[in-house]
Amino acid sequence: MKKYYKERFEARRRLSKNLASTMEVNKILETLRAETKNLIPSSMETCIIMLDPDAQKYTRPLQCALYDRPVNCLSCKKNRPAIQKAVAMKKGVVISKTNPIVRPDGATVDTGPEAAMPVFVDGNIVAVINVVSQPNARFTKKDFYFMKDLSEMAGNAIMAAKRHWEMTQEKIEISQKLAHLSPFVPQSVRRIVDTNPEMLNQAKESRDVSVLFLDLEGYTRLSANKTAVEMNRMVEEMFSNFVDPIHRSGGDINETAGDGLMIIFKDGDAKTNAANAVKAAFDIHERNRRLNHEMAGRFEPVNVNIGINSGMALVGMTVFKGTLDTRMTYTASGPVTNLAARLADHAKGGDILIGEETQKM
Repeated sequence: MKKYYKERFEARRRLSKNLASTMEVNKILETLRAETKNLIPSSMETCIIMLDPDAQKYTRPLQCALYDRPVNCLSCKKNRPAIQKAVAMKKGVVISKTNPIVRPDGATVDTGPEAAMPVFVDGNIVAVINVVSQPNARFTKKDFYFMKDLSEMAGNAIMAAKRHWEMTQEKIEISQKLAHLSPFVPQSVRRIVDTNPEMLNQAKESRDVSVLFLDLEGYTRLSANKTAVEMNRMVEEMFSNFVDPIHRSGGDINETAGDGLMIIFKDGDAKTNAANAVKAAFDIHERNRRLNHEMAGRFEPVNVNIGINSGMALVGMTVFKGTLDTRMTYTASGPVTNLAARLADHAKGGDILIGEETQKM
């Protein structure tokens, strides 16, 4: 029994380590599949069958290894008795007698017992772990508990990856809507091109900056009840109103990052940059208050959450080269920027959160 608990612990630790490096759902599914095969040596095939209604948007079915050509596991396994019984009973099941796999050419593949374990998230079945064993094999109690452990980890990993995908899609959508704001992003690049084009090839330098991240709160909630045209109009109106106060305070709109902006204050000394960043934040806050009043009746109030941090960062040109286009931006990178972004993430209800260095100055 002690050995069994040690194996479960080692399996969980190994799987947690392997899943930590990815938020891509299919990599998660393949990792879970490989771990299941490793833990249950008698298996001929293992599969994680996605039953989440939205699964086709953020993942693709795994390929069944029991066929001589690619066949996705969903079409192969979804209607097999073990899967149907596990879903109906909402618990893990084992079917001792199973039908052989019939390939498209008429050939059959004999199989042994088959197990299925539902994967739950918030009480709903989002997937099923399916294991088809070799003929004459049998599932042990340990195999069954391994599958239970895997189903718990699978639910957490799959839903975290799904939420990440939803956030990414939302940011892509908003970025596309804000494409027309590109004349404002970033001012530094246009100034360099106009006055010192040779600087485009210079290496980044370490400079004292203040970085402000700005995010709209509740965009997903609002978009559920508004058309894309209405949401686009709202975002245009809000972001366009923030441009002037940012530039008045000496800020450089560096990037549109989904439902937010990254702004760098770098042209003054450290204290001036910090003061200008905070001044811009209060100006944006006031603009947002007025906009919410003006848009009352058309939109629910939208909060703007802000994070500011100050310190040394690597500042300079970053060039992104693609097959169709090349994009240049003047950016600041390093821990200072990362913490500013984290502060914006933690801000709620229109908070302005500032880092310790900004507070000192």
